[in-house]
Amino acid sequence: MKKKLILPLLAATILLTGCGSSDSAGDPGTIQETEEPGEQDGYFGQIAEDAESSEGAAEASPNAEELYGEKEPADIDGQEMEEEGIIMNGIEIIKDCPIEDYQPRGDADYGIINHYTYHSETTGLDRGVNVLLPANYDEAKEYPVLYMLHGIFGDEYSLSGDINNRLIEIMGNLQSDGSAKEMIIVLPNMYASSDPDQKPAFNNEAVAPYDNFINDLVNDLIPFIEETYSVAPGRENRAILGFSMGGRETLFIGLSRPDLFAYVGAIAPAPGLVPGKDWAMTHPGQLKEDELTFAGKDFEPTVLMVCCGTQDGTVGKFPESYHNIFERNGVAHTWYEIPEADHDSQAIRSGLYNFARAVFKNGQR
Repeated sequence: MKKKLILPLLAATILLTGCGSSDSAGDPGTIQETEEPGEQDGYFGQIAEDAESSEGAAEASPNAEELYGEKEPADIDGQEMEEEGIIMNGIEIIKDCPIEDYQPRGDADYGIINHYTYHSETTGLDRGVNVLLPANYDEAKEYPVLYMLHGIFGDEYSLSGDINNRLIEIMGNLQSDGSAKEMIIVLPNMYASSDPDQKPAFNNEAVAPYDNFINDLVNDLIPFIEETYSVAPGRENRAILGFSMGGRETLFIGLSRPDLFAYVGAIAPAPGLVPGKDWAMTHPGQLKEDELTFAGKDFEPTVLMVCCGTQDGTVGKFPESYHNIFERNGVAHTWYEIPEADHDSQAIRSGLYNFARAVFKNGQR
């Protein structure tokens, strides 16, 4: 049963602080504060201020000047991947999202982003979430849902607010072409702390709320989304994809609750899924290496994807280490690397582009 009224978290005037600007006059991307889908009102961006003050480097999304200066991202057409022939759930992986699929196009329809609050019994707080609806969203139809998780120091604005990620454009182009199913994309705040004053940092206590997100997701956010929107039921209509810390949590959630998600994807997943040590901290590990398996469980993912840039200086070889553990444990999955990509929007575009084309093939629409 869908709710009719939803309270927005913040006024749009407050959200304008730190907003990003489009690099194209015809940019279709929009985010709105509303109780009902409909109106379009700007393109917001937000990068956590805590990133600069935290120990070590942060995973806040780089802005356009840092990545590209005044130039557009390079066009890599994926021919090299065609020679390798990596197939994921019937689609051929293209290592870099083609430029024609992340630029605004006159022949495509683009969705809108709505910002809402929901009450979390897990944290005892009201929490914010952004929802990207497909173009021409219709309550008479049922839609599959993709939950997309940000990196450390981020929030519900991080992935949609960085215009270089091109979430709205990629999804609008793929759906207009029929290359991806129409779907609802949920962009939550993954920092599920019960203390509104707690901030993320590179230590185990400050990272723990990310691990708590699985409880908020299962007990609070999924029910909220499925009561608010017209959602197709069942795990075959539910996917989860994450970047960096969000990628780590995506793998943890996918391994822990395969009964809920048929599609699981991790873009440059951060260390800490298993015990280990990196430049920032020692990780006790959410799971042991031999627990990275679906053996003895009733379900396993239709798609399990891990990818990372070849030049990633933030998470380094940890994503590849997860791939190697999955191989040792006999877990079917797709692993690929994005040439020349760092811990950046190029990697995010690639992961979203390939994952979106592969999911919900066996679900409803």
